[in-house]
Amino acid sequence: MSTATELPPTTIPVAPATTSSTAAYPIFSRLPPLPQVPKADPASSVFDAFRIAIASSIAKAVPDLTVEQVYEGVDYGKKGVDFTVALPRFRLKEKPDVTGKKVLAEFKADEWIESVVAQGPFLHYQLNTATLFREVLTQIHQLTNETEKPLYGTSKIGEGKKVIIEYSSPNIAKQFHVGHLRSTIIGQFLSNVYSACGWEVIAMNYLGDWGTQFGLIAVGFERYGSEEALKVDAIKHLYDVYVKINAEAEKDPEVRVEAAKWFKRMEDGDETALVNWRKWRELSVKKYTEEYAALNVRFDVYTGESQVGKESQAQALARLEEMGLISDVEGAKLIDLEKWKLQKAVVRKKDGTSIYLTRDIGGAIERYEKYKFDKMIYVVASQQDLHLAQFFKVLQLLEYPWANTLEHVNYGLVQGMSTRKGTAVFLADIIREAGNVMHDQMKKNKEKYEAVEDPEGTSKEIGITAVKVQDMQAKRINNYVFNWDRMTTFEGDTGPYLQYAHVRVSSISRKNPSLHPLPPPSQINTSLLTSHPKAREIAILLGSYPDVVKTALKTHEPSGVVTFAMRLSHAISGAWDVLGVKSEVDKGDLESARARMWLYLSARDVLGASMRLLSLTPLERM
Repeated sequence: MSTATELPPTTIPVAPATTSSTAAYPIFSRLPPLPQVPKADPASSVFDAFRIAIASSIAKAVPDLTVEQVYEGVDYGKKGVDFTVALPRFRLKEKPDVTGKKVLAEFKADEWIESVVAQGPFLHYQLNTATLFREVLTQIHQLTNETEKPLYGTSKIGEGKKVIIEYSSPNIAKQFHVGHLRSTIIGQFLSNVYSACGWEVIAMNYLGDWGTQFGLIAVGFERYGSEEALKVDAIKHLYDVYVKINAEAEKDPEVRVEAAKWFKRMEDGDETALVNWRKWRELSVKKYTEEYAALNVRFDVYTGESQVGKESQAQALARLEEMGLISDVEGAKLIDLEKWKLQKAVVRKKDGTSIYLTRDIGGAIERYEKYKFDKMIYVVASQQDLHLAQFFKVLQLLEYPWANTLEHVNYGLVQGMSTRKGTAVFLADIIREAGNVMHDQMKKNKEKYEAVEDPEGTSKEIGITAVKVQDMQAKRINNYVFNWDRMTTFEGDTGPYLQYAHVRVSSISRKNPSLHPLPPPSQINTSLLTSHPKAREIAILLGSYPDVVKTALKTHEPSGVVTFAMRLSHAISGAWDVLGVKSEVDKGDLESARARMWLYLSARDVLGASMRLLSLTPLERM
């Protein structure tokens, strides 16, 4: 039976069905309408408005181009340049430098664009700094403080669409191994991103809860099992049983024969063979749920290989037989995928029991029938590339129209992730050790340590952040070496550094109580920020966040969001000493202090949003 849990509301907000475009986004009323930019969508950021302004100025100078065409070609510039347009992409009859001269001749600085420079085939644009500050900070305020949930960076791109994301998928009766960590972290990130972009997300944990290994555990439990030990820690005890019986099977082949017979009884629905298995599954799910909660990970559905119906598997096999795609080899059934360079795949063992591929096929069919998804994503290690490719190809051969909506998001291996004291690689050990390392580090500053309400919980959260950020900061397809030394540093691009940046910028309110509450945005003089390059760097990053989220939706890469969060943290740090708030209060310049404080609070809100997208819990103190 499928097991679902009652879950708290997701920490990633989903865009509402309707938003008032006139009230929330007055900036767009001053620009020509553009179909690509729905004004009522939070994804229509201030930078979309700047892009429209740039596109309009180019289209005005070059009649062969429309605003829509140019808009698609307005990209971020390199360092020191806000936006760049590469003219060759438009394939005009005249040379790019000729087009560039026309644009320069027609250009007039306005409330949107400060300047444009032609460099070869490129046009480089600088935004109007006063408009940049006013509009970016105002939109962040509106979509953070004037909505039911924080919405800055969210969108309705996927509104009306449904996606199933399958991730984590550990084997029951075994402790959560760090081999499942990457699937869990990346899968939760994708679940958050799709939710933030308006998709209806079904987060699914497809447990490894079926197969001959359970026949082996059943045989082992008869010999070594203890009901008392099962009650104390079911997963640990079953794992110990598995290790013992597996060692015995290495010496005595008859053990595996007995295990195969037991699993055959399970497949045949023999209740005496299933009663213990059901108990083990229930206890395992309960334990996993606790461990996921510690990681800030949630699932809508716990299912598993055992839940896949025999009928759907049999129907798929029968259809493959009818199509002449299956051959018998010594009693086993194989499907020949050599034509697509995918080798031969076993779909039924010679003893008649099912195999992973058959269950995956049946499971996908049942999921579509139940959920009618628009997309289904499998977050599985790159070692399974061939298996997933075979699986998808078989469904395509079966001519299911939804087969092309399946996607494999793969990832490389974690290397060197043992505890510092041994070789165990269970997740609980890693989390415990990470928390202990950070706890020891926090104790070094007695004053700050005593100000933290829950130092143990805080240190655990920092440790988990360190583990997750190490995992997500490189491209997911790359293998990476886990480094315990990075658990102890608040310098450089580490998880603790991100938390420190958020804590630091959150302290601005505590340190300046006289500025509370800030006046409405219209009464804050943001022009006082325009002469500070460090402040402008922060504003540019804040304005880019909606694009960061949309890019993550396309690439399925958490590394882009980690890079953004790090860049914003560095920008905050770089501004901290030269753009003080308390120093302005002490001088009596409250107008300047308020403008700076608003900038920092906006940075806090966006940094926190990016961290939550990564399934991190932003801390207020540490």
